[in-house]
Amino acid sequence: MKSILITGRVLACIAATAAFSITASSHAADATAAEKLARQEGCLRCHGIDRGKDGPAYKEVAAKFKGKSDAEARLLNHLSSGEKVKFPDGHQEEHKIPKTKDQDQIKNLVQWILSLT
Repeated sequence: MKSILITGRVLACIAATAAFSITASSHAADATAAEKLARQEGCLRCHGIDRGKDGPAYKEVAAKFKGKSDAEARLLNHLSSGEKVKFPDGHQEEHKIPKTKDQDQIKNLVQWILSLT
């Protein structure tokens, strides 16, 4: 009887882990689509994935926001507001707003950037 109880607990744990994995993966960013959007929108002219250009590398952005509960909302706002950004030479310009109006694509891009830690 004891081994059946332990087996039942183990199976319940495995089932819970599998359910979590399925849920987590369904929210994972589509890296291919995100990189494609970044190229189409010209994001990669100013941002590299691994190294900075005029703007910070996406991996630096991910590290800056790691563990912050409002990271996604802040980056979505940054991309949609056109707020001023400071360049290495000290001048400031408004950040370009993506031309796409598909918020799911933009959200995927942000989630992908944040996944680069």
